[in-house]
Amino acid sequence: MRKPIIGVVIVALVVLYASLFVVQEGQRGIVLRFGKVVRDDENKPLVYAPGLHFKVPFLESVKTLDARVQTMDNQADRFVTKEKKDLIVDSYIKWRISDFSRYYLATGGGDVSQAEVLLKRKFSDRLRSEMGRLDVKDIVTDSRGRLTTDVRDALNTGTSGEDEVQTPAADDAIADAAARVERETNSKEPAPNPNSMAALGIQVVDVRIKQINLPTEVSDAIFNRMRAEREAVARSQRSQGQEEAEKLRAQADYQVTKTLAEAQREALITRGDGDAEAAKLYADAFSQDPDFYAFVRSLRAYEQSFQNNQDVMVLSPDSDFFRYMKAPSNTTR
Repeated sequence: MRKPIIGVVIVALVVLYASLFVVQEGQRGIVLRFGKVVRDDENKPLVYAPGLHFKVPFLESVKTLDARVQTMDNQADRFVTKEKKDLIVDSYIKWRISDFSRYYLATGGGDVSQAEVLLKRKFSDRLRSEMGRLDVKDIVTDSRGRLTTDVRDALNTGTSGEDEVQTPAADDAIADAAARVERETNSKEPAPNPNSMAALGIQVVDVRIKQINLPTEVSDAIFNRMRAEREAVARSQRSQGQEEAEKLRAQADYQVTKTLAEAQREALITRGDGDAEAAKLYADAFSQDPDFYAFVRSLRAYEQSFQNNQDVMVLSPDSDFFRYMKAPSNTTR
């Protein structure tokens, strides 16, 4: 008797467990019955908020959608500015699901990759058009924040016939997805702009540009030009330095030459004054006894002439040069 009761309890617990499902915080749930979406009176998919819910066991399954803000990194791409200059722009988008039932239908069952493909196409086309209206200075300076804000608002509100910036390729893809949603629902609410991300049930929270670079070939050309300009400036500075060095060197050489010349002139003047003074002293001294002066001069001549025993002089014996070598004549007793 107890075994059937235990079996019934186990079956009841299994059925109860299969009937319950929990939607986690930060998620939303959509119930599928026999593979088809359970809808409300407006033929829109029922969306379950976080919490504990019931479903028909074994017949219904649950598809969860992420309600948190998601980040989509865009691959760096080439954009052309108003000046016809190329820029490599690296960016990312913050987005979240704003209408879960619309998002589920527009993306073919909540396919995140399909949603990001449509969002990326729209974003790329819009950013390309916006950057084509600005020059490089506006993009990298004050207009950068305004640029991303304009792109974000355009993604959320869409484009109209009066908008100067058109993105036909992306708009057609989003419009097709939005038309599919309208065909599958009977909502009395006004449909969002088919050219906006709201038509897919998506809200763009933020758009940011991480980095703006020049293409490699342009960067190399700019770097080479900057290097050439710096080398030209360096050569100019070096030539000016060499010119100044030559001026200083010439001035220094001139000062040295001038100083040496003045010193030599002073030395010659001093030496001349000394020789004149010496000559005057000699003249004064020798004028007192001319014979003695002649005798001293002859002795100096003898000293200079007979410095070696092998010196030979060819002179007449009667030469006046030897007058002081002759024996004095005895004229007096």
